[in-house]
Amino acid sequence: MVPDIPLPLARTPLFDVGISLKARMTEFSGWEMPVQYSGITHEHQAVRSSAGMFDISHMGKFLLTGDRLVDQLQRLVPSDLSRLQPGQAQYTVLLNAQAGIIDDLIFYYQGLDAAGQQRWFAIVNAATLLKDKTWMLEQLDQSRLTFQDLSTTHVLLAVQGPDAVKQLQPFVQADLAPVPAFGHLESNVLGQPGFLARTGYTGEDGFEVMVEPSVGIELWRSLLNAGVTPCGLGARDTLRLEAAMALYGQDIDGTTTPLEAGLGWLVHLDKGDFIGRSVLEQQKQSGVQRRLVGLQMQGRNIARHGYPVFHDGQPVGEVTSGTQSPTLGHAIALAYVPASLSKPGQAIDVEIRGKLYPAVVVKKPFYRRLR
Repeated sequence: MVPDIPLPLARTPLFDVGISLKARMTEFSGWEMPVQYSGITHEHQAVRSSAGMFDISHMGKFLLTGDRLVDQLQRLVPSDLSRLQPGQAQYTVLLNAQAGIIDDLIFYYQGLDAAGQQRWFAIVNAATLLKDKTWMLEQLDQSRLTFQDLSTTHVLLAVQGPDAVKQLQPFVQADLAPVPAFGHLESNVLGQPGFLARTGYTGEDGFEVMVEPSVGIELWRSLLNAGVTPCGLGARDTLRLEAAMALYGQDIDGTTTPLEAGLGWLVHLDKGDFIGRSVLEQQKQSGVQRRLVGLQMQGRNIARHGYPVFHDGQPVGEVTSGTQSPTLGHAIALAYVPASLSKPGQAIDVEIRGKLYPAVVVKKPFYRRLR
């Protein structure tokens, strides 16, 4: 019997830059990625107080063009994409027939190209890249569109924090200040074409920048020289959890619906038909049985992914994500609990190493930046 030989981990074009900065690497969705540079807490605080930058080139990047393409995309998601004007974006979810979440993603509408075709970007999670691509191509009429996978040909950097725009602006031709949240544009970055979007996964202001690899490496080094803190996946996780942003595969997956996951604001039932609509209509009418809630631990113990949640001594749910919040100074978590136990102020317990520890349901997000 021939033993299984593990496949080599993929590396982004910035891998060697990370090694030169003595980044600690980890496996993530088949990629060898930096988990931290100077330390998770230091990187986290840099994003909250000034600016940090992340290499997120492992994420999936799709460019779709076609005549009236929005009509096809509408069927894939519960959000009304027809509301978007050129330069606007929508965070949303791909759904299966049971309204379970295949992935969460952002669609960016760029408007019409020179041939009068609609141009849409989609940024998807690295772990679900192939699944998303296959699903989308199965559902879309490929004779009426062009689908380009730019995942390995372009670098994606996230520059996040209250000083992010100020730090990024010297390297971008266009004025970034007027771009609204979830706005995007094409502009030269270091003299070369780039795509910039005022989006992120940290709860802070900032931009995500897609450019060719050589430009991405030069931009990273330029930002580093300007004092922007390099950040890894560790800080990215603590930042997004404080902002109560879902992590696919933990907080949401193919068995959870957007209404259960607290993403009801993505569901626009006043639009036309879409995959999973009937399930969401039923849940909207009768209510969901469980909800994803925020928890604040009442002691020093930290609730982690997979820990059971109890009420009156009986198991009622499970923690999906948890950490010690660097900003708030106490342990926070997300967990699915019965809808009857989902109101803020509800006392529950989390089992940690065989013992029950008190927690309280709190309003999400745990952290919200001052605007």
